[in-house]
Amino acid sequence: MLDLSGTWHLSDETGQHTAPMALPGDGISALRDAGVIPDPYWGQNEYDLRWIAERDWLLTRTFRVTDRKMVLVLSMLDTVVDVSLNGQAVLHADSMFRTYRVDVSDALVSGENVITLHVRSAPREARRRAEAQPFPVPFQVDNCPIPHGNMLRKPECDFGWDWNIALAPFGLYGDIRLEPAGPRIADIIIAQKHEAGRVEVRVTARTEGIKDGTQIEVSLCGVAASATIHQSEATATLRIDQPQIWWPAGQGPQILHDLKVSAKNVHATRRIGLRDVQLVTAQDATGTGFALHINGRPVFMKGANWIPADALGSAITPEVCRDLLQSAVDANMNMIRVWGGGRYEPDWFYDLCDEMGLLVWHDFMFACHLYPATDDFLTAVQMEVTQQVARLNHHACIALWCGDNELLGALNWYDESRKDRDRYLVAYDRLNRTIETALKATAPDAVWWPSSPSPGPMSFSGDWHDDRSGDMHFWSVWHEGRDFDHYRDITPRFCSEFGFQSYPSMDVIRRFADPADFNIAAPVMESHQKNTGGNARIAETMFRYFRFPVGFENFVYLSQVQQALAIKTAVTHWRSLKPHCMGTLYWQLNDTWPVCSWSSLDHGGGWKLLHHVARRFYADVIVAAVPTAQGTELRVVNDLPSATTVRVEAFAVSTAGQSRALDTAAVSAPPDAAVAVAMIATDAIGDNEVLMFDWSVEDGPTRTDHFALRPYKAYALEPAGITTDTSWQDDAWVITLTADRLALFVAIEVDQPGRFSDNAFDIIPGRRVTTRFTPALTETQPTFTIRDLHSATYDT
Repeated sequence: MLDLSGTWHLSDETGQHTAPMALPGDGISALRDAGVIPDPYWGQNEYDLRWIAERDWLLTRTFRVTDRKMVLVLSMLDTVVDVSLNGQAVLHADSMFRTYRVDVSDALVSGENVITLHVRSAPREARRRAEAQPFPVPFQVDNCPIPHGNMLRKPECDFGWDWNIALAPFGLYGDIRLEPAGPRIADIIIAQKHEAGRVEVRVTARTEGIKDGTQIEVSLCGVAASATIHQSEATATLRIDQPQIWWPAGQGPQILHDLKVSAKNVHATRRIGLRDVQLVTAQDATGTGFALHINGRPVFMKGANWIPADALGSAITPEVCRDLLQSAVDANMNMIRVWGGGRYEPDWFYDLCDEMGLLVWHDFMFACHLYPATDDFLTAVQMEVTQQVARLNHHACIALWCGDNELLGALNWYDESRKDRDRYLVAYDRLNRTIETALKATAPDAVWWPSSPSPGPMSFSGDWHDDRSGDMHFWSVWHEGRDFDHYRDITPRFCSEFGFQSYPSMDVIRRFADPADFNIAAPVMESHQKNTGGNARIAETMFRYFRFPVGFENFVYLSQVQQALAIKTAVTHWRSLKPHCMGTLYWQLNDTWPVCSWSSLDHGGGWKLLHHVARRFYADVIVAAVPTAQGTELRVVNDLPSATTVRVEAFAVSTAGQSRALDTAAVSAPPDAAVAVAMIATDAIGDNEVLMFDWSVEDGPTRTDHFALRPYKAYALEPAGITTDTSWQDDAWVITLTADRLALFVAIEVDQPGRFSDNAFDIIPGRRVTTRFTPALTETQPTFTIRDLHSATYDT
């Protein structure tokens, strides 16, 4: 094999701009690193750099070969690219979502060769294809400043989104290599059938260049089987007794096994987990359930939506993604949803999810637009789905394949489709059927869901808020400016999208703005807010719940407090409905660049306050405060595999810090349903008191939470009098905090990279709270800044 990654020469179609470019990588990063353009993430540079996407670009390099019988392999090639060898055209690629294998034996010469990638302008090609459609195919104008992204098989968000920069980058992010032409095992399809104490694993090998009649040998967990190739395919079945099972995070260990497949001198391996996934949509008194059963056990899905780890492909590395995914696990998540406007990730991404126990709800890459229904487009989609499913099907993490993101809703968004719904519905159905047919032809046992959100198969309703069946996207609180309590007005079976925005943390803001721009109405800040009206909505919500913050930095802090409060309200309530609701995936886990957004992780991987709060509200056992007509009901939610005893103590705390005991109770909490443990009458809580409650699981540590019966602005908060004691212990700074009066949403900031073990917590007088800060660098003494609700909103 000859790896062609490394340094290439980049030039635009005019020859005006040149730079060295590393592949894998993207052209915009190469131009930035060479000093040809400024940092696109800084200030308002984005708008002056969109010319890059309007040009063709050439990538060239030389290499030497002695063996001319070679195949050129390219993956994640972005996107419309003509490939030539020694001036001879060998490939016209037009999808980032396919792997290309081209026999280039006739184009190679012994000795030195020149390879050229002619990258066509994505916006120009998209316009050309849009104009060639037999009827208009609308796209999301509000989200995408660069038009017609729905014409290309390229990440939709590259053309802009309501959280992403719009640069339509180009490059190659996977493999580019020459390998000897010859026989190979192309795909391995895995199917599992689980019974008590046994699993049957069916292994189908799809081959190229291996004669029919050849034996394949398959081994797994010390068990071997063989089969004969017929029409380039062979299926062997292995029966494994007393298997070591793979579980998602929080439910058991993540045990992986090596599967080996051989045919004569050709070998292939896959790392698999023995596990069973079923989507159970059983009828009940309400409608139709939506629950994922893992190894026969119903598991509540706790997680968030995943978007590409960066807007520029050069920055997406295994190390970056490992950090983001580890943060998901550390926040007690067991699922991520790979959203349909992004990309299919590299193999190593799914390896990480396998290892960490993160299940993947995987959209196919269609989001929010309408799409062509021409034969050539659907043929390309069929090839894309077939390749991606064949590549990824063996991963233990893959739980569910979903046809698209919000395409059923999109049928109602555009003038064209509203006026002629039948035409566009038929076009959608052709696309959706193409995806499903290709999925089932490739991996017949794969779990399929037609769209998100959707009431279910063969239902084309655009009603997102039908909470009787299917999955739901619930955006009324953010997009319609509804109160946080509105989350309690609906009872979803599975909520796969919902969110509330905040500002990025101050260390991130300093990476794109000068202090002179630290104002929510400054043009630079507005350019890093891609959702129309987003900054105004953040501010309006603050007026509703809080006294307005003092200064810009406190505004940033309070935006993160209210984001955490919004998502906590939704998640704790919907978890308290278990088993009616069996999953919450908030929007979104991560950011593609430094921007105001719905993420709980900043660009770069830092934890916003929401992520710290998510670690608590996604814990295996929580106590949820549920307002009712009789008062506030405390419900215990247990996601552990078995029942556990939970002890709860409720008390009222005044803003001055005095505590009054209200109730003590214990309950045996089953894993299959939330249970009530106490009811606190509304009149038991004074006007200047909040409800606090402690709980512990058997002999475990005590957890504390609070519930405010009124908007926080209605409380007469007092200076908390927070004191700290800081020491260096075991490679971390240990910070112990106390307070003279009630301190709510205490947040610690630091002037260097690292991670806190806890943040955004409450301090009750007489109690100590301890958190650890583990710095990325140990040479520098950190400076800590402490904020709480009083200090942020009272001008002292």
